[in-house]
Amino acid sequence: MLVAERDARPNTLAAYLRDLTDFAEFLGGRGIATASSADLRAYLASLGRRGLSPRTAARRLSTLRQFHKFLYVEGLRGDDPAAALDGPRQGRRLPKVLSESEVERLLAAARGRAGPEGARRLALLELLYASGLRVSELISLPLAAVRRDPRVIFVRGKGGRERLVPLGEPARAAVAAYLPLRRHFLPEQAESPWLFPSGGREGHLTRQRVGQLLKALAVEAGIARDKVSPHVLRHAFATHLLDHGADLRALQQMLGHADISTTQIYTHVLDERLKTLVQDRHPLARRR
Repeated sequence: MLVAERDARPNTLAAYLRDLTDFAEFLGGRGIATASSADLRAYLASLGRRGLSPRTAARRLSTLRQFHKFLYVEGLRGDDPAAALDGPRQGRRLPKVLSESEVERLLAAARGRAGPEGARRLALLELLYASGLRVSELISLPLAAVRRDPRVIFVRGKGGRERLVPLGEPARAAVAAYLPLRRHFLPEQAESPWLFPSGGREGHLTRQRVGQLLKALAVEAGIARDKVSPHVLRHAFATHLLDHGADLRALQQMLGHADISTTQIYTHVLDERLKTLVQDRHPLARRR
């Protein structure tokens, strides 16, 4: 159902499988399709005892809710034991964001390496920061998406939702410089439909490899490795656009968010930055 009706991606399917497997192990061999509300409550309580965060517990509850709702809708059981469960309280976690100067340092470090590896690394970084793409969207970009130096690229994102994302001049220039060197990453005489091909099973760069490349780049730029990831660059793209007056609805479309409430988290990031600015830089704060 997740594949056929919701067009769920492999990473989503893997997460659902992990959650349901964990619940099955908790039940000790009793079928998860026959679980009661008491079983579900006991499982959620066990997550807290195991030290899992409220955010993780909420995600696992979401998986179980969708699974049991599916059983109920399909007539595979006569009730939905998860319907009346309350989720754990979650604090609103603000995304990590790089400053504009830190992004400039990353870009400067990426420009410092020549050859195919350097060109690919700069193209990856420029595309992430210029477009706010999810890493899964970036690595699955087809070569056809960037032919003829486009000013916008067509992206198919979560849930099969499609959108157009504008590209600025620096990103287009980085991609144009990378394309003549792209064959370096292909076996001899081989062809690939992907913009960022590799010799691995998937045929293109993996999320893990992109993360490794960015962390290595962070070290070269003098930035802590744990501050830099593909998703942090997506957050930086969104926050910096809002910082410079971007419209929230336009940002929602560029990020591919189904609900604008997801996009609004970036306004909270700006609020926190303003609070910190007042607390640290205001004359009265210094006097205290």
